[in-house]
Amino acid sequence: MASMDIDDILASVDRDNFTSPESTALDHQQLTRLWIAERAVSEVLPWPGPLMERMMERVRRQVETIEDLTASSYDDSSLQKQNQNQTLNLKLSILQTDLSRTQFLIRSFLRQRIAKLTKFAMYYLMRISPKPSSTPSQPQSSNTSSNNSNNSNIRTQDTIPNPTTPATTDPAPLSTDEARFLYSHQYLLASHYGASFLASFPPQLRRLDDNAGGTSMVQGPDTKEVVFVRVLVDEVTVVVPADDTLNEETYGTTMRIGEVWVARWEGVRKAWERGEVEVL
Repeated sequence: MASMDIDDILASVDRDNFTSPESTALDHQQLTRLWIAERAVSEVLPWPGPLMERMMERVRRQVETIEDLTASSYDDSSLQKQNQNQTLNLKLSILQTDLSRTQFLIRSFLRQRIAKLTKFAMYYLMRISPKPSSTPSQPQSSNTSSNNSNNSNIRTQDTIPNPTTPATTDPAPLSTDEARFLYSHQYLLASHYGASFLASFPPQLRRLDDNAGGTSMVQGPDTKEVVFVRVLVDEVTVVVPADDTLNEETYGTTMRIGEVWVARWEGVRKAWERGEVEVL
């Protein structure tokens, strides 16, 4: 059997692709880092559109290659063909293993995002949906009875922000498909709540985004949770964001290259976005 290099076998799938074997390895590394960060961080990270398009294209090409090789192994049952099949079976085994690795990363990455999207559905729907345009208030003396009638007929699902309208051009940090899924998921959930019990509530209590009394029903991810990060550049300064007690953001501890720190996500988020740290 002729000696074969595993890297050559994997690279053969991409010979006619728009990327080089080096770029393929870098994309795998980037996807792995994003997967780890998505698991460690409480909020949904920005959707890596170009990266996922390249990965899905490679998966499609690799599946086609495996199917073609599998079909060719049954074309002839001669002794020479059987000897060739030993090499072919090894190549198929390597390609299938690499494909399984890539599919696992993609599936797990998407599941992590979907879990956080469904957990904080209203938060992200309100974040990515266009803000309702303000209209001049109508005189109180006119249409009072019709307004009361409309309020009494309000449905919970009708209060869900819709990010799929033409006005929404960029649903960041979600992808367009994620935005459509999130709206459909929350609309069905709100319809179930309305049919089960919310329809019997007063109209002002049927919304899922109620903030009466200064307390909002919409909960978002906790950006103050801590994460483990490794510094990739010479030095990175932890940022203390502005809040109720600080009027403007300040700078805290400086981290050096190669060091591993435990820090609040809000303090290293911008550094992660710039590629200065990686989440462990």
